[in-house]
Amino acid sequence: MTNEKLMKGEFSALIAEMTTNEKVALLGGHHMWKTKAIPRLDIPNIVMTDGTYGVRYSIPQIDEDEAGGQDFSAFLSIVNQRADDIQITWGKIKLATCFPNGTSMACSWDLGLARELGEALARECQEFGVHLLLGPGINIRRTPLGGRSYEYYSEDPLISGDFAAAVISGLQDNGVGASLKHFACNNSEMERTTMDSVVEERALREIYLKGFERAVKKANPWTVMSSYNRLNGVQAAENKWLLNDVLRDEWGYEGMVISDWHGIKDRPASVIAGNDLDMPESETRKAELLEAIETGSVDIGLVDRACARVLQLIRLSKLNERRVAAFDRDRHHALARRMAGESIVLMKNEGSLLPIDLSKTRRIAVVGEAAGKPVIQGSGCATTLPTSVDSPIDEIRKLAGEGVQVDWYNGISEVDSESQALQAEAILGIKDADLVVVFVSTEVGYDGEGSDRRTLDIAPGQDELIRTLSRTNRNIAVVVASPDAVVMPWVNHAKSVVEVFFSGQAMGGAIADVLFGKVNPSGKITTTFPKRIEDIPAYLSYPGENGRHLYSEGILVGYRWYDTANVEPLFPFGHGLSYTSFAYSDIRTDRDTLADGETLTVSFTIENTGKLAGKEICQVYTAYGTPRLKRPVRELRAFTKVWLEPGERKLVSLTIPADDLKVYDTARKAFVLDDDAVDVQVGASSRDIRLSAGIRTVAPHTRYRKIDWDTQPIFILSNPIARAKFNAFLCRQLAIGEAEADRMLDHCANSFIGVFTTFDRRFRKAFPKEDIAALLVEVNEAMERAV
Repeated sequence: MTNEKLMKGEFSALIAEMTTNEKVALLGGHHMWKTKAIPRLDIPNIVMTDGTYGVRYSIPQIDEDEAGGQDFSAFLSIVNQRADDIQITWGKIKLATCFPNGTSMACSWDLGLARELGEALARECQEFGVHLLLGPGINIRRTPLGGRSYEYYSEDPLISGDFAAAVISGLQDNGVGASLKHFACNNSEMERTTMDSVVEERALREIYLKGFERAVKKANPWTVMSSYNRLNGVQAAENKWLLNDVLRDEWGYEGMVISDWHGIKDRPASVIAGNDLDMPESETRKAELLEAIETGSVDIGLVDRACARVLQLIRLSKLNERRVAAFDRDRHHALARRMAGESIVLMKNEGSLLPIDLSKTRRIAVVGEAAGKPVIQGSGCATTLPTSVDSPIDEIRKLAGEGVQVDWYNGISEVDSESQALQAEAILGIKDADLVVVFVSTEVGYDGEGSDRRTLDIAPGQDELIRTLSRTNRNIAVVVASPDAVVMPWVNHAKSVVEVFFSGQAMGGAIADVLFGKVNPSGKITTTFPKRIEDIPAYLSYPGENGRHLYSEGILVGYRWYDTANVEPLFPFGHGLSYTSFAYSDIRTDRDTLADGETLTVSFTIENTGKLAGKEICQVYTAYGTPRLKRPVRELRAFTKVWLEPGERKLVSLTIPADDLKVYDTARKAFVLDDDAVDVQVGASSRDIRLSAGIRTVAPHTRYRKIDWDTQPIFILSNPIARAKFNAFLCRQLAIGEAEADRMLDHCANSFIGVFTTFDRRFRKAFPKEDIAALLVEVNEAMERAV
């Protein structure tokens, strides 16, 4: 029977009964996917497994309690297995629904749909007996080359954090814990367990931590997973500043921190830093922790605190078990199809080539191996063995009906001698087709955990295949399956381009729905597509060298870079077309000024001006007038997805808290609201702004920089608060009048050295250090109090 003290949350009493060896064991897990049970105290174990978009359940490793993953080199050698080799890595796997992957799902911009994903994953976990699902992953897609980019949601932290919060809520409200990962700055798979992500403080706060902060505060995940990499010189799993100072002390997180698998290098250091549960089980690391406790280098109080957090996770998990639950395979497949349909992005549609008009279409030619064997997911620990897989060619034939001939040609092969014959066959076959649909994808094997992509190209030979086919038939629609952005040197040779990313097991049905207009596409990309690899913001500093990866672009990540540097993308952030059209009008705000603690409401009208019902994703950005600190041209602040019948108009209202407009001031070590003119922009993408309205953020205390002992005089003279305080200081110290003190300050205006050094140099006047310190405190506190 489960321990009553555990179920009542009496952790201190229960921990007092535990031996040191039992505490160490509890904090060290059991084999690959369980916590350690302690039978003597009736403490049960719980089960966890991978899955950001599907539940991967290893029967031998969970049901048969097979030990695995304890040899680090062996672990690293298997994580990059191809998706179709999953059982080589994990043994026999239970079939589960493969939902759209992160890059695909986020293109829906639908937080309600994200919650549905969490609810569906919870149902599957409950049936399988899984208490904790190791996801969602929300690392920023800093570069589209990142191997695990397909798991992640966006290059923008607002989308990443809010989407994750919705998935987490769907999971945990249905009794299954989430593990928000990978905390933090795991943005590349290159030397991922040792690479040092070197990130300046402002970019770290505004970009790479912000999504985690939003998800933690909105959804309170049961666990947060520390990442493999080092962060500014310290292993993330052993980083006290990250795990305690920021996550717990600043953000108020009270849950458990779990390591990524074999992510801890120094177990005692990780406990001190606040990393509670070490996974998977390692006899070596348990021995290291036990020795550290016995020698006193790790305080037993820290160990007890970590044990309490693990026990709290076990308690939550056991209280929320619903073992009679079962999920409907067909219903979940239908849900996966709907999700994929909501997420597919129509990137280009010249001459309204799509949707297919069955009244005018007699023959469709489909080209590409992926039409029969679709690329539906990435590779690595997140890979799911699907319950079923839709074949695009079969689904296209179903919707085409008996009146339309649909022919399929491979068009290309990995064997050069075969490719020539297959291409010739395809060229001949498409000659009189009313429409040619070409399925292409990135190279399989560089789409997952353990390796970044080497190029932004699609698989070898496919660029030329599209160009060659276009010389025979111009009515070409290209369907692209990719983990993240790709370049498209053939884009002018295709009338339509449809990006599906990795859309899961029902992609075949979903793409058929979109091609035939059964679903009006409404997805929009959550990352920028560059024209060439050299345009990536991180191009010159990626992937790092000598174990250090410098995030050289700072806060200018993704669209923030393209828009600010005026680099023309292939497709901008937030872009996506529809089979109908939308008009924006009548923007208004509920206030002209916005102060700290207040909320701005932005309202506007959206109208469907086309002939088909459809959904439009409306995006609100803010741009800045004369920012005190460097800021991007615009930043996403809110979004919504609106359903409209033809001719229908709706009033849309979105709220933006003042906190979301704050900038991280490294001098103040805090987020502050600047005093500035702000342009509130409503658009269909970051490059398609339809409406704007001006407001002002009011924060007088942030107009001026913090004053220090070596601040140049010009910054004091331009600050009336500081100038007045310095004037009074000189009057007191030198027994002079205000006019004389003002003349002294004006005389210092052109000095390039610190103000107090200037006083010494120009007037031979030095002041006591304690008086200077008191003046600086007085000045800076007065600025903070200014209203």
